[in-house]
Formats: sequence, C-alpha cells, structure tokens
Amino acid sequence: MTATVGSNEPDALREILECETIAVVGCSRTPGKAAHDVPAYMLEQGYDVVPVNPFADEIFGREAFDSLADVDEQSDDDIDIDIVCVFRPSDEVAGVVESVLESAVGDVIWLQQGIRDDQAAERAVDAGYRVVQDRCLKVDHRRLVV
Repeated sequence: MTATVGSNEPDALREILECETIAVVGCSRTPGKAAHDVPAYMLEQGYDVVPVNPFADEIFGREAFDSLADVDEQSDDDIDIDIVCVFRPSDEVAGVVESVLESAVGDVIWLQQGIRDDQAAERAVDAGYRVVQDRCLKVDHRRLVV
C-alpha cells in the first residue's frame, strides 16, 4: 500500500476504513456542519469516535478532548486511535500533523474534503503515517464499505 492514498486506490481506502477508532480534530457540536454530521455518521456505523475540540466539554455524549495529546493523558480508558480525521482549515494542517507526530497517535491522517497540505502530508508520510487528503470519510465509507 502506498503511503499517500489517492482517489484511484479504493482497496487502500477500504483497508483504512476497517479501523475502529477515529479521533476527530475540529469535531463540532452543531448538527448540519460537516464536522458534526460526518463523525455522527461514523459513530452510527459502529466506529468509536473521539471528539477533539478545545471549546466543547462533550460531543455525542462523549468527552471532548482539548488536543490529541490530551486523549492519552486525560482519558480514563486506554484509547488506541487508528485514524486522525481533520476538520480544520488547510493552513492549520501543519500544526495538526505536528501534534500527531508529537503524540504518536494513529496510523492514518485523513484530511476531509477541501483540506490539503502537501508539505505536512509528506512530513507525515516520512514519519510512517498513511495520509488521505481532500476526501470525505462519510462519502468514501458509503461508496466502499456500505
């Protein structure tokens, strides 16, 4: 499998979607926003969704963490993140990738549709992560899994 997954690699995307736990950076409390509806859908599909939002205490009845580092430090359970799904503007991706690398969480960084940073993605790939850019987790799940 290649480290950076493109739109023509459905088998690689399907493999990624076999994961169990998704940390959602920028998860929203507001229904109707993609940053709320996509993780809500993934939760409905049986995934363990870990909200990461410093402005929320709880989303989907689950504790919301201020940062990826806080997931390991503050959670009562041992949370083993598979995918870090990012709902932040492209110009914030480099900081999120730094946080992922510092926290050593997940195996995959998934940048939602409209979000892209090739330099940050390359840094993550060089560190051993698989990276998906500019793709919707919900759309790909419906297309490849359901």
